[in-house]
Amino acid sequence: MPRKIRDLLKDLRKAGFKHVPGGKGSHRKFAHPSVKIPAIIPGQDGDDAKPYLERHIADKINESQP
Repeated sequence: MPRKIRDLLKDLRKAGFKHVPGGKGSHRKFAHPSVKIPAIIPGQDGDDAKPYLERHIADKINESQP
């Protein structure tokens, strides 16, 4: 069963990412001081996360770790 978008957002916030104003429609942008390109999250909180999005978030969290 795929994870929900809200779970990915919790992971980002736990890793120190902050919501940045902007984005079109249902897309949200999360930035971290040590990551050059912010993470973009499409969809609503209750939507199922696609596998590519789960990998993208995991890569961004790993990139933020020293």
